[in-house]
Amino acid sequence: MGRLVPAVTRALDILELFLDGDGTLSAPDIVRRLGLPRTTVHELVTTLAARKYIVQVTGQPGRYRLGVRPYQLGSRYAEDLDLAAEGRQVARAVAETCDETVHVAILEDADVIYIAKVDSTHAVRMVSAAGRRLPAHCTSVGKMLLASLPEHELADRVPDGAELPAMTPDSITDPAALRAALTEIRRRGVAVERRESNPDVSCVAAPVRDRTGAVVAALSVSVPMIRWSEERRAELERLAVEGAADLSERLGHRSAV
Repeated sequence: MGRLVPAVTRALDILELFLDGDGTLSAPDIVRRLGLPRTTVHELVTTLAARKYIVQVTGQPGRYRLGVRPYQLGSRYAEDLDLAAEGRQVARAVAETCDETVHVAILEDADVIYIAKVDSTHAVRMVSAAGRRLPAHCTSVGKMLLASLPEHELADRVPDGAELPAMTPDSITDPAALRAALTEIRRRGVAVERRESNPDVSCVAAPVRDRTGAVVAALSVSVPMIRWSEERRAELERLAVEGAADLSERLGHRSAV
């Protein structure tokens, strides 16, 4: 592996700060959060603005937001990523069947990133978005993806003794309890999350495989607790499994006969 270029790393660190909060930052914000010298931040911000990676916020001198260039790069990435495009189509079909919110997500480190979302038509629905990042152990898609990892990879992402952040009082925070849950997920082939990422929502998820058989994503159906029941859970598990199988087939996976 080649040497990392410090200036490029710092510029990317600045861009990634815009993923949090309200999406706007000032130079002092960047200095405080990254601990960089003010002159360095000024030079990097000037360069990023000149290349249209960031732009000044209208009416707020000294504050910046992301510019058009990251959008263009992201759009090109999405165009080339069959998983995202096919995921949206499958999610839409599943959502039309059950009229609940459907997500497709991938795993990055110990988090999940949602790459597709289709809302239900109900008045009460999930407040989420494609591109959002959440701790994997708090979500059904995340637990499904963690359960699909080889043991050594799981240990790297969720070490014994790690402090797992809680999103609700029902979130799993103990690595041993998480491993027990993942064992059950492997046995059943589906994951269930009850109020672990949102106190008002439960979800079910199933694995999505590529042509090699590797699990590359998970598809979930999310339901507000007012529409959740064990009978409903069984129905949604079936739809999640069928939707994940459809998406897997679109990615070239062929199930064993």
